[in-house]
Amino acid sequence: MKTHTATLRVRRSSHGIRFREAFGVWVRVAALSFGGPAGQIAVMHRILVEEKRWVSESRFLHALNYCMLLPGPEAQQLATYIGWLLHRGIGGLVAGTLFVLPGFLAILTLSVLYAGFQGSTPVQALFFGLKPAVMAVVLEAVLRIGRRALTNGATVALAALAFLAIFFLDVPFPLIVVSAALIGFVGGQVWPDAFNVLRGRATDSETALGDAEPHTRPSLSRTIRVGTCWLALWLVPLMALVAALGTSNVFVQEAVFFSKAAVVTFGGAYAVLAYVAQQAVGTYGWLQPGEMLDGLGMAETTPGPLIQVVQFVGFMGAYRNPGTLDPMLAGVLGSLVTTWVTFVPCFFWIFLGAPYIEYLRGNKALTTALSGITAAVVGVILNLAVWFSLHTLFGTVDEVQRFGLRLLIPAWHTVDVASTGLAVGALVAMFRFEVGMIPTLLASVVAGALYYALLRA
Repeated sequence: MKTHTATLRVRRSSHGIRFREAFGVWVRVAALSFGGPAGQIAVMHRILVEEKRWVSESRFLHALNYCMLLPGPEAQQLATYIGWLLHRGIGGLVAGTLFVLPGFLAILTLSVLYAGFQGSTPVQALFFGLKPAVMAVVLEAVLRIGRRALTNGATVALAALAFLAIFFLDVPFPLIVVSAALIGFVGGQVWPDAFNVLRGRATDSETALGDAEPHTRPSLSRTIRVGTCWLALWLVPLMALVAALGTSNVFVQEAVFFSKAAVVTFGGAYAVLAYVAQQAVGTYGWLQPGEMLDGLGMAETTPGPLIQVVQFVGFMGAYRNPGTLDPMLAGVLGSLVTTWVTFVPCFFWIFLGAPYIEYLRGNKALTTALSGITAAVVGVILNLAVWFSLHTLFGTVDEVQRFGLRLLIPAWHTVDVASTGLAVGALVAMFRFEVGMIPTLLASVVAGALYYALLRA
């Protein structure tokens, strides 16, 4: 008995990393998770691979490739995956939750201030300079992702088709994702070199931390147990809301809508933001176009996943449709509902699929399908950039239908000279002088606040 117990103890702690120490590291990662997914992944790499040496380079990249195949924020899922690899389910749950928590608290606080004091001069001055800088950040994302994804004429054509479909024809984002995946799958069979744009991300499968751990081995019983548990956590509260409040209630609408968004968030936060903005502003009326930019600015300047902007959307939607509740209380509940249905699926994908995704990663058909999605995402983000730019630079933008096409027509006489100047300054700073995102945003906020307070107040 003693020998058996000792063997189990060695097996459970073979990597020698204590859970308490890992908890402190995940707190540190969460506190430093600024700058979008690229910056967040860089922070984890520096701490986990270079400093702590808990995970090898190949293992880290292999885990990142896992997460690139999944819908949802890849940086948060990467933290969840490595936490799971180190300390089983509890490790993944702690790592993934801590990654989200600072941003959730920050955006909740900013949402309350925004809703309660939106008409005040200080708040208006604060967000006046933020919108043009966010526009520049989105444009930079178009070019950055485009350089990586659009490697030939076929992928450029796919990106252009995606832009035309969503901008002029108002095609829903999920349909674009599915269509792009089918085009990539079929194109990969006929023209594999053109549609395998992700082939450069492949890594070797060297043995690294966690390969010999029992909990990393897939099994049918584990799949059923994990799948049932996380599907229940995701869907049972949703069904309870529907049963108690009905389908027309704002909390139910938010739960259903953001659950759907969580399933189609391939390509990162910028891609799904076009879908969220399209629905939250145009379909549900939860936000005004400029307010979506304000929320994105909040997410850009606070720690945590960029997709956390949906929390602001959920807050404002419930705040403006509180029913019998106090508006602020309704907004807080809307934040909680939106955050729950956005991130519970992230844990579901990791805990259910992590033991299997390495096998799927080597599947060429899956790789070319994902490459099709990656190319189409560039067109979707370009739509987001154009949409934000029109609503930032012009005071009036009318949406009209002509010849079966959806058009956004700016009123040219309402161009905002100050916003245009700030946007140009942010673009020059980021593209010409390669200033980082956070310094650019902060400088634009300060300049915009000073202009607004001195000349517009």
